[in-house]
Amino acid sequence: MARIAGVDLPLNKQIRIGLTYIYGIGQSRAAKICEEAKIDSATKVKDLTEEETVRVRNIIQRDGMVEGDLRKAVSMDIKRLMEIGSYRGLRHRRGLPVRGQRTHTNARTRKGPRRIVGKK
Repeated sequence: MARIAGVDLPLNKQIRIGLTYIYGIGQSRAAKICEEAKIDSATKVKDLTEEETVRVRNIIQRDGMVEGDLRKAVSMDIKRLMEIGSYRGLRHRRGLPVRGQRTHTNARTRKGPRRIVGKK
């Protein structure tokens, strides 16, 4: 079982797909990691040798934040925006869309289910 950055990678997936299960690694970064570690991206996770797993783990640790550190950094950035009272911080605090989307219609994911006002 390959455990990288505190995440158990699914054994029956290709390594480039399995790496995307780690928070902070998308498809392009996973492909670069495979290329740098000299691993065929079509190799299944269960077929990786211990040496290849160590190479991937070292590359991920060296290249930047993933998982817990990245989640903490993102939440601290959002908290900072809310504390300084910026427009984006206010939108986060109110649970509304942050990046300029319309709210008259749509935005139900951020706003939650409709509240019925005048129903008797």
